[in-house]
Amino acid sequence: MASRTNQRVLLGLALLCAAALPCADSSRLSAAESQPQPSVAVANFPIASAARLAGDGKQTRFILDLDQTISFRATTLPDPYRVVVDVPQVNFQLAPGTGTAGRGLVKAFRYGLVMPGGSRIVFDLTGPAKIANSYVLEAANGQPARLVLELEEVDRTAYVQSPAPESRPELRPTIAAAPPAAVPSASPEPAQQKPGAPADGRPIVVIDPGHGGIDNGTQSSGESEKNLVLAFGLALRDRLEKAGKYRVVMTRDDDTFIPLNDRTKIARNLKAALFVSIHADALPRAEGDAQGATIYTLSDKASDAEAQRLADAENRADAIAGFNLAEEPTDVADILIDLTQRETRTFSNRFAHVLMGEMKSTVRMHKHPLKSAGFRVLKAPDVPSVLVEIGYVSNKDDLGHLVSEGWRSRAVGSMAQAIDAFLAKRLATAGSSN
Repeated sequence: MASRTNQRVLLGLALLCAAALPCADSSRLSAAESQPQPSVAVANFPIASAARLAGDGKQTRFILDLDQTISFRATTLPDPYRVVVDVPQVNFQLAPGTGTAGRGLVKAFRYGLVMPGGSRIVFDLTGPAKIANSYVLEAANGQPARLVLELEEVDRTAYVQSPAPESRPELRPTIAAAPPAAVPSASPEPAQQKPGAPADGRPIVVIDPGHGGIDNGTQSSGESEKNLVLAFGLALRDRLEKAGKYRVVMTRDDDTFIPLNDRTKIARNLKAALFVSIHADALPRAEGDAQGATIYTLSDKASDAEAQRLADAENRADAIAGFNLAEEPTDVADILIDLTQRETRTFSNRFAHVLMGEMKSTVRMHKHPLKSAGFRVLKAPDVPSVLVEIGYVSNKDDLGHLVSEGWRSRAVGSMAQAIDAFLAKRLATAGSSN
């Protein structure tokens, strides 16, 4: 009991130390400015109907056709070189494959929702470039309104970190450091509540559908990982809520991008008893074929090369959405939180084994179903966490399962049983130790 108390004291000191550190300057992105705003009716969103690139390796122009004028904010980011354009929420009705082929200074670009009320366009550049000009044209002479971005090649030393003030009109803020507005906060009485239990006594289970918004995840045969895992996560939420044993919180319940750190913050702020991140993998054609579900836990060293590949890919989610990873605060007070983190990893591994035992009786598992690697989304030091790859979208049979409601129902059922078994035992143990 004294050891556990010491761990909690040390963890508290670590968090206070982290909070006291000065924040890195993130003014170049509106991604961390304030609370997300409520979503607006779809009918009111501006519509983007076409997008194209023109120019060469010295000067490149991007043109976005719109049904109305919009405000925007454009900025550049290094390492890797990118241009990020934040706009109010836009209904992107662009042709399939738009942005996958680059031109001139732009290797490729992607677009999508980063919060209710805010969308983003991210350009991957071939090298350093500045925003020479950016503006919005009103509709005229039968031509639609247009957002225009003009890029110009520069050398590294002249790389512009911020655009001219005239190209940065105010925009409704995007992702904040706090959890999304749709996620309720919990403030249980710490002296009387069991681990992960809110005021009503039920454990909190956080379900984290990976990717979302601007980040599609893996894609195959017209199916996107972000949509497949969201459908799975919502089905799991509904199954757990129907039983009434847990308070279930989704990191996202629509097509919104949530930064990796914010996903773990949601679980930590709610003092969750369990965090389950849902994903679907894909192998490049050159690497052959693979199928089946895989369960990952956190470790400092990857269990194999495939686990490392997957962790590297998943950890790039924030870069995909245009966040500057160089400005992410580094972990501090590692020594202070080590004891708590060790205990948490033990619980995470225990749940992974329970989950594998339940899932293997209902769904196909990978030939090596338990793996580990350094996933950023699993790094909450005090919340047992696993990442479940429910299948490979690159495998025809797996993809057939992932879009099947019958398969999803069976997989969700086995996962719910594993959660029941794990939390019943953990909470019983916590209760007996008090």
